[in-house]
Amino acid sequence: MYKRQGLCTGPVVAGVIGINRLVYDLWGETVNTASRMESHGVSGEIQVSESTRRELGGAFAFEDRGLLDMKGIGAMRTYLLEPLREEQGRDAMPP
Repeated sequence: MYKRQGLCTGPVVAGVIGINRLVYDLWGETVNTASRMESHGVSGEIQVSESTRRELGGAFAFEDRGLLDMKGIGAMRTYLLEPLREEQGRDAMPP
């Protein structure tokens, strides 16, 4: 069974919570958007937000999914991350 993955790039708040069992966690709109990228994604694919597509620049190819209505967020342009071609290899990865 394939899983969906979602990525979003932006600011987050991070911290340790708990007294007896410490847990490190992240909060914020970026985390919520990444969760929506995953839940509205396609099985076996990595769906990314517009901000992530911009940050990755020309290092990867993307398939534009158009505007999707994201629960609690509204209409948002999303992209599927295309797999690297063999000839690209690790040299295409951003520093």
